Amino acid sequence: MTIPTEPIGSIPRPPELLAALAGHADGRIGDEELAARQAEAVAETITRLEGTGSPVLVDGEQSKPSFATYPIVGLAGLRPDGAVIPFADGHTRQLPCLTSGPFRYAVHAEKYLRQARSHTGLPVKQAVIAPSALSLLYPADGIDDYPRKAFLDDLVDEAEADIRGCLEAGAHAVQLDFTEGRLSLKLDPSGGLLGDFVELNNRVLERFSQEERARIGVHTCPGGDLDSTHSLDVDYADLLPTLFRLQAGNFYVQLAGEPDQERVLSLIGGALRPGVRVFVGVIDPIDPLVETAEQVRDRVLAAARHIPADQLGTCDDCGFSPFADDTSTSRDTAFAKITARVRGTALAARALGL
Repeated sequence: MTIPTEPIGSIPRPPELLAALAGHADGRIGDEELAARQAEAVAETITRLEGTGSPVLVDGEQSKPSFATYPIVGLAGLRPDGAVIPFADGHTRQLPCLTSGPFRYAVHAEKYLRQARSHTGLPVKQAVIAPSALSLLYPADGIDDYPRKAFLDDLVDEAEADIRGCLEAGAHAVQLDFTEGRLSLKLDPSGGLLGDFVELNNRVLERFSQEERARIGVHTCPGGDLDSTHSLDVDYADLLPTLFRLQAGNFYVQLAGEPDQERVLSLIGGALRPGVRVFVGVIDPIDPLVETAEQVRDRVLAAARHIPADQLGTCDDCGFSPFADDTSTSRDTAFAKITARVRGTALAARALGL
């Protein structure tokens, strides 16, 4: 036995792709040229991840506009004035708002997975957006002839298809990005919104077998964008008991950026149920300093005091560039941090005799 280690998802885009995205946005280049630059970035990302020694790869979300909005790219029936997500440094991100139904994904994540797998023989993980995040597309004042219940039924069907398509296409694992989980407690400290989110996500997860759910995970973090977060001030004690009600086989938990990691580990150990694995974050994408392998090793050993070795894994706290225009972390820094995670996890496994 060893300690599994996995990336979370996004990696900063190379300069050539950033230039192509800008050119596409202002009409200087077309869809075909943008797709070519994206394909080049995916291939380079896979090659560089292999070079870190990572046993599981991702495409780095090189072709996604963001971790959250890929299913609705090009979708009709949207207006731009949806839910606003405020970050601690004052900047915001805004979702679009649905104006008509029925709701269907315009893009499924299987597309990204197949492209990535064409470049490697190693296992590839695929991140998808949790249905709870997309539930925020529905307007508070409703839609004529398309009630919220009908929207949620369609959303559940589409989210299931998104996950199932990736599993059937050979994903090593499918990760639901659930950053809105911690944020929900900031919006509604009573926990009612969080409970609604978990219930909705479980409607999807319960459609999968136990064997399939062993390959499905949920990622939680306080958001990470432009070196800021949206909910780092929300106490994990309020999140974790409800989070672990999700019917997933794996949980990817931001930890390296927490001010009191030992307390969070104690909370995880107390809430952990049998049969699931917790991948703890040992790399902080927001911190510009590259962690050493020894620092990572020590973080893993601290986690092993609270989490049984056969239920423990490691990951990065978050993606390094969840939105395509986020250049706050350099591409080279991201790969250096991933290398430290891989090497430090291996050092910890040896120290534990695994």
